[in-house]
Amino acid sequence: MSNALTDLVEARIDFVGQNLVEQIARVVLIAGAVISFIAGFALQSLSVTFGVYGAIVAVLALVILPAWPMFNKNPVKWLPSSETSEKKTAVAGS
Repeated sequence: MSNALTDLVEARIDFVGQNLVEQIARVVLIAGAVISFIAGFALQSLSVTFGVYGAIVAVLALVILPAWPMFNKNPVKWLPSSETSEKKTAVAGS
């Protein structure tokens, strides 16, 4: 249990996950703006417009801010550090 909690707190997502988060945020924010405008216009209330948009932004934050496992399905496999190239550079520079 603590391992899963640690993974959520560390907030690791891969590059594909970052792209997915950006697409979700863009679509939801634009759709939310349109929906909140229509609701506010229909009810002739600016407070309804801001209330609906604020609720949509709050739900969006709950969806995209935690590092859910679906945002880390394609982790980057980094190359191991190479100490030999660092030593060669240090020796060549001497």
